[in-house]
Amino acid sequence: MIGMTTNSSRALPTLEDVARAAGVSRATVSRVVRDDPTCTPHTREKVEKAIAEIGYVPNRLARSLVTRQTDAIAVVVAEPDERVFTDPFFATTIAGIAAALEPAEKHLSLLMGASRSSSYLERYLRGGYADAVILISHHRDDKLLSRLTALRIPCSLVGRPMESSQETRFADIDNELGGYLATQHLVERGCQRIASITGPMTMAAAADRKSGYYRALAEAGLQSVGEYDGGFTAEIAQIQASRLLEEHPEVDGIFISSDLMAAGAIPVLNERGRTVPDHVAVVGFDDSRLSKLTTPALTTVTNPGHDLGFEAAQIVLSQLKNESLEGPTIITPQLVVRQSA
Repeated sequence: MIGMTTNSSRALPTLEDVARAAGVSRATVSRVVRDDPTCTPHTREKVEKAIAEIGYVPNRLARSLVTRQTDAIAVVVAEPDERVFTDPFFATTIAGIAAALEPAEKHLSLLMGASRSSSYLERYLRGGYADAVILISHHRDDKLLSRLTALRIPCSLVGRPMESSQETRFADIDNELGGYLATQHLVERGCQRIASITGPMTMAAAADRKSGYYRALAEAGLQSVGEYDGGFTAEIAQIQASRLLEEHPEVDGIFISSDLMAAGAIPVLNERGRTVPDHVAVVGFDDSRLSKLTTPALTTVTNPGHDLGFEAAQIVLSQLKNESLEGPTIITPQLVVRQSA
């Protein structure tokens, strides 16, 4: 019949509807919805009860026009999509970011930087689609960090960038110490002919782990047998492990700068008759789930992605609140001894 309405066509509840149900003004309802601390507990309870009874849902678009915030945090991973979805470190890091954002009622927008141009990312971020940015896996030639700094967009990083200023905020582990601990363990096992499969030297994490590797060798009075860039991928590490054995068959210890690379290299060593750890001891880095799945189980160094992601998210949340921040957050790594060394 003309003039009748159905549930599907009924207008959604408004602030005015909530105000009438709660017996307060529209402005008071708005303050409760915005979580204004000036609202008394009694008033907040009345309004929240009315919201639940009539099924009011806040209009986030309208709210963003007022607050100038989208409640979205862009998480930019400067790596190819296939690496993001195969390396366990990224999954745990993103999970840590999400865990920090959920209580703050923020959501993350995931962008894989290597699959999009930096100009696209900059346009996206300048367009106001996110309130802040968390960068993961920063490389030396990445321009996005400097552009974000110039645009004064709140930003933090998981991992130290190759170049930074006093304003740069990041969460990281002491990668140099981690590389030192890994190599020192090989030395203490009695290894004398030690090599390394590193990550790319365009990344601070790889460079710092390499520095720790050479510091431990120097303290032991040893020279590096060889250094091979595994690109932080299992596929390249397989190739480099084969090359290492061909060029230095005498190697008896290898520090491999990520568990993912170690998972690629260990089968190569075993297949070539240089079984781990009988002939070659291997230490990885990350203490990811892969470290328990290799044969033998991998001795490694902790790199708590979940904690790093959580801390990086806390940094941008503090920036959005205009809270004062101290220096970077640095976590101390630990050696985890298993069967490979």
